[in-house]
Amino acid sequence: MALRYHALSASSPLPVAGDEQWLRLTVASDDVVRLPRDWISLLLPLRGDLQLQGSDCQWLLRNGQAQLWCGGPLSAQATRDSLWLCLAGHPTAWLRHFGNAQALHEPLPWQHAAPRLLRRQLVHLARGLRDGLVPESGQSPIDEALATLLGDQQQAIAARLPRCRGRNKSHRRQTLLRLLHVRHLVRCHVEADDESEAAIDLAWLADRAHYSSGHLIRVHREVFGETPSEYLARLRSARAWRLVRETAMPVGEITQALGFESQSAFCRAFKHTFGMTATQARRIPSTKEAAAEATPCAA
Repeated sequence: MALRYHALSASSPLPVAGDEQWLRLTVASDDVVRLPRDWISLLLPLRGDLQLQGSDCQWLLRNGQAQLWCGGPLSAQATRDSLWLCLAGHPTAWLRHFGNAQALHEPLPWQHAAPRLLRRQLVHLARGLRDGLVPESGQSPIDEALATLLGDQQQAIAARLPRCRGRNKSHRRQTLLRLLHVRHLVRCHVEADDESEAAIDLAWLADRAHYSSGHLIRVHREVFGETPSEYLARLRSARAWRLVRETAMPVGEITQALGFESQSAFCRAFKHTFGMTATQARRIPSTKEAAAEATPCAA
């Protein structure tokens, strides 16, 4: 293992040149971290949210979420008064550190709620390195636990590989990476609050995946059981429910945030999906919210 603790500051930026042997565990506040195209990173906001910028989109990693990124150059900056961890390095260093975890030999990207144990192990590792309790070389029990947790996350995604088209494992992995990137772009679009992000279509997604539109529909359905358009509609419906139930945003603002053509179009779609109007949904007592969200009307 070769792991170093790095407290980021303006006077101590993250070193990247000639740094292929070391995996950096960076603690940052409102500083900016820019990672090279070929680096792998695990990002975890501890306080506040994290604004991320990739080569073709930007998105918000919210407090309580974690993300493993291996999809090109990445710029990360937290909101004010925030704190976050970044475990990052060249694939050579990543493999050296997690070499005993088979699932981490060729990581696949993911983003979702951070498991409590993953958050705890990463914080413990950062504290141990900071205080000199964990050596920079030589794997510790905390590192082994972290490798196990990350391996579990990878296996859940890698379970999709047998459904991917390809002559061998490498080709199937490339197919899955392209599809995961498409789904990432869809999530970024749905979660964006900027109206300028409203324009997204199948042709644009297919171009990013280097597929034809028809081929993207077929392979996405084979691997995930739904088309990209169906995935977008599902995420948009879920966000519509959250905005209606968890915020006081006017329906007109929700319509714009979700990219609907008009307020009437949003209202029709909401009632078709959930069997009630947005006004009726806001009147549901909190104790009934889970049941209502879990049983939308059939299409």
